[in-house]
Amino acid sequence: MSTHEYSSSDVGRAAMKLALTSSRAEENTLRKEYAEAGLKTAAVDFGGVFITILPKLIEHTVVAAQRTGIVSDTHVGEGAVVGAVQSAVEAIKMKALGQNIGGKIAIARKGDHLVVAIYGTVGVLHFNEVVAGIGHRAVYDNI
Repeated sequence: MSTHEYSSSDVGRAAMKLALTSSRAEENTLRKEYAEAGLKTAAVDFGGVFITILPKLIEHTVVAAQRTGIVSDTHVGEGAVVGAVQSAVEAIKMKALGQNIGGKIAIARKGDHLVVAIYGTVGVLHFNEVVAGIGHRAVYDNI
């Protein structure tokens, strides 16, 4: 395990790199590297009409974080993930409103730092735009 002290920006970089992976194999390789460094991670692919997928996007992210041990199965752990997802969504919503969206949402945690990153494309027919958003929450290490 690495003795490196991770800052919020380090954990944010890890989450965004994970969201940027283009295959499940690449994702799994990166998750293994992060696990060896002591980071807990998860990722979820998503797609659909932006407004209609938001509840499922939040729900799937919370479930992934709980199943992988990133946060505890409590209202505090769930609330931290929901808040970080909402911050990440806030960063992309102006481009995504009224559009189809597809991509990956990733969660990374080290100590008190929990970060959710979203990377994807939005568009209609042949118009596609790239979007990225990130949200951070500070959560006690035992939650």
